[in-house]
Amino acid sequence: MTEVSSLTGRLLVATPALADANFERAVVLLLDHDEEGSLGVVLNRPTPVGVGDILEGWAELAGEPGVVFQGGPVSLDSALGVAVVPGESSTDAAPIGWRRVHGAIGLVDLEAPPELLAPAVGALRIFAGYAGWGPGQLEDELAEGAWYVVESEPGDVSSSSPQRLWREVLRRQRGELAMIATYPDDPSLN
Repeated sequence: MTEVSSLTGRLLVATPALADANFERAVVLLLDHDEEGSLGVVLNRPTPVGVGDILEGWAELAGEPGVVFQGGPVSLDSALGVAVVPGESSTDAAPIGWRRVHGAIGLVDLEAPPELLAPAVGALRIFAGYAGWGPGQLEDELAEGAWYVVESEPGDVSSSSPQRLWREVLRRQRGELAMIATYPDDPSLN
């Protein structure tokens, strides 16, 4: 087996050629990536369900829009919390109920009392479900050209305009990727 270079904390941005409806123009934050597989959440799929409707205690910490996001097609009946804790360095102690994934981005233990995290959290997003890949599956999709891999920024998790995130992430890249941000929704109408 070949060694897998971890992409944890990076973004997968769907290429216009990706035909899977679950990931059309998706921006996925990879929360875990190693030889055993990959797990991430789609950052730009808000649902109409308010956070307070399913996790009342966490509603006040959720960023705008204060809705649950569809994190991916796997385990839609489960919830994941992703939060940004600003000003934390890798040597600082993490707040109770938060586990660092990459930089200031981490996973929230939704079983912990929200008030424990409230002073530390800068932005929180709740996801129903997640995106998952078995061993080597994501690497195959990358080789097929289904995804662009780019650096994440803490603001990606809490974008107040998630419907524009695909274009915004591409636009901030250099060279050819920035041009892809202008790719039409329906190229046949071009």
